[in-house]
Amino acid sequence: MSTQTSTVAHDAPEPASPEGGGGGGTRAGLRGHPWLTLITVAFGVTMVALDGTIVAIANPAIQKDLGASLSDVQWITNGYLLALAVSLITAGKLGDRFGHRQTFLAGVAGFAIASAAIGLSGSVALVVTFRVLQGICGALLMPAALGLLRASFPAERLNAAIGIWGAVIGASTAAGPIVGGLLVEHVSWESVFFINIPVGALALVMGLILLLDRRAENAPRSFDLLGIVLLSGAMFCLVWAIIKAPEWHWGDAKTLGFLAVSILAFAAFGFWETKVKEPLLPMSMFRSVPLTAGTILMMLMAFGFMGGLFFVTFYLQNVNGLSPVDSGLRLLPLTAMMIVASPLAGSVITRIGPRIPLVAAMVLTAVAMFGLSTLDADSGQGVTSLWFAVLGLGLAPVMVGATEVIVGNAPLQHAGVAGGLQQAAMQVGGSLGTAVLGAVMASRVGSELPHKWAEAKLPPLPGPKEAALKKAAEVGMAPPAPKGAPEQMAVAIKHVVHDSFISGMGLAFVCAGIVSVLAAGVALFTSRGKNDAGPAIHV
Repeated sequence: MSTQTSTVAHDAPEPASPEGGGGGGTRAGLRGHPWLTLITVAFGVTMVALDGTIVAIANPAIQKDLGASLSDVQWITNGYLLALAVSLITAGKLGDRFGHRQTFLAGVAGFAIASAAIGLSGSVALVVTFRVLQGICGALLMPAALGLLRASFPAERLNAAIGIWGAVIGASTAAGPIVGGLLVEHVSWESVFFINIPVGALALVMGLILLLDRRAENAPRSFDLLGIVLLSGAMFCLVWAIIKAPEWHWGDAKTLGFLAVSILAFAAFGFWETKVKEPLLPMSMFRSVPLTAGTILMMLMAFGFMGGLFFVTFYLQNVNGLSPVDSGLRLLPLTAMMIVASPLAGSVITRIGPRIPLVAAMVLTAVAMFGLSTLDADSGQGVTSLWFAVLGLGLAPVMVGATEVIVGNAPLQHAGVAGGLQQAAMQVGGSLGTAVLGAVMASRVGSELPHKWAEAKLPPLPGPKEAALKKAAEVGMAPPAPKGAPEQMAVAIKHVVHDSFISGMGLAFVCAGIVSVLAAGVALFTSRGKNDAGPAIHV
């Protein structure tokens, strides 16, 4: 199918003009111009990416102001994560069915409204409820953004667009801890959510003016309701088991039960998708080896990156004693390198294809992970900055290249589903990484702490206090010495806790490095997208 016949520009009656002067090739002027489309969706994506890190900074203030328990605060994150993970592929299908422009605008408006509602909430229950709504709206927004890019850019420019898209995500993620720290410290925790209102309003206005709805002629015309139920149930049980595993333990009957139900639901979903006329997630997409490899690669990358980064914040704040804002600044080499390297990676991948850059990127990521495993309590800013910079240099091509491999190898009529698949792989991989590496960390701390405690000749602790000490050591937090204890005891307790934490963190990073090496092998099976990209328009 040629590119010109693969799409129908519903908002534009005129065909594309090769002489259009960069205006999108329609009488609508700027509407549909690819670079203006990219700028517009970038504002929407900024809200979601910023929200991913900014809320973590606000959680302690929310807990104090609303009198929330630790479990309540965890649900502020888990409710959002569950809603996002469960909804992504279905939301992508909505974009394929009704148009990515409409889905994107609905997601932007809903995300901004939910953010305002959270800021006005006076109870934890309402905060969690509207965080779930945020997750659903984020799921509408993210695949639609990729679908719009896929339909707007010709194949030779898609990598460059995704590179800039990745840089926006990196910049927003980097800004989260710094902006969140400043807002919480100088304004209020509510302002962390209110900041999404002007950003969302700007994205909505620009979207109404500039975005053009291009849909494939053979876009889906019906809904696979049973497929939605089966996939949503499978994703819910999987993510729920991952979230609760640290509390229940991996060998617990409840954890294993949810994992078993998830596997059965996924199997039933896969079988049903081969029978239904218009499936939610066509299994034929996975006949593409590059698309399948890109999905696995995205999951493995997120496993190591998000799982490893989870411990870095505790290392910087609880071991090095940095404030949340200073911790965000210490991570700038990582995020700055992602911002700079993402567009460059897009350009390189456009020239030589994704395989070599992705393999090299995952090797660099593995080197960074093994390097981070060598950190100790006295590691200076120069050492941490070096490994963070190498990690950012490795991650950027994967974020760009794996995304293009997934979306570019999917048929245009399934661009939204492919975008949802990319995001779902990242969310599941990140959740698995945090849970699995967390279990590795807890196991190492549990074995090292008693040994180091005895070596330091510290007095034995009763059972409840020993359990509390272990939980504190898992996040690198040294409890105060008993009242009246000598200064030397307080110093010894601090060293024992920090050494146990660093031992666990080091092992977790070694595991992340091994996963990164496996991901480099998976990257060998990737290749550039073979399906038509956007319409033939002047860019």
